[in-house]
Amino acid sequence: MASGNQGNQGNQGNQGNQGNQGNQGGSSNRGFASMDPQKQREIASQGGKAAHESGNAHEFSSEEAREAGSKGGKAAHEKGTAHEFTSEEAREAGSKGGKAAHAKGTAHEFTPEEAREAGRKGGEASGGGNRGGQR
Repeated sequence: MASGNQGNQGNQGNQGNQGNQGNQGGSSNRGFASMDPQKQREIASQGGKAAHESGNAHEFSSEEAREAGSKGGKAAHEKGTAHEFTSEEAREAGSKGGKAAHAKGTAHEFTPEEAREAGRKGGEASGGGNRGGQR
């Protein structure tokens, strides 16, 4: 029995020291969290590249990516840190996305009816009325 108690006492002493190490002033010069943000990004980037090379990285489906982007956008708007696009920036981003989708072969091909309807809605939204003198 005496030898069992001695072993426990030794462990308790070590646990006590470990618990106090984290509460010495609240800051440390060691560990990932104490590194400057640029160094953290470099290390995280290396980890991401290694995960992709080894095949262990998570590949987002388009639905997962859409959901993650939506969550991030909502959070940024709530915090007031979201980028507010000008109409020109939005047009440019949409154009890039459309060109990329056509290059990949994933773009939606509008039927003539869909194109007419989209044009009509766009005209209404922009405040445009009849064009070409039609009434």
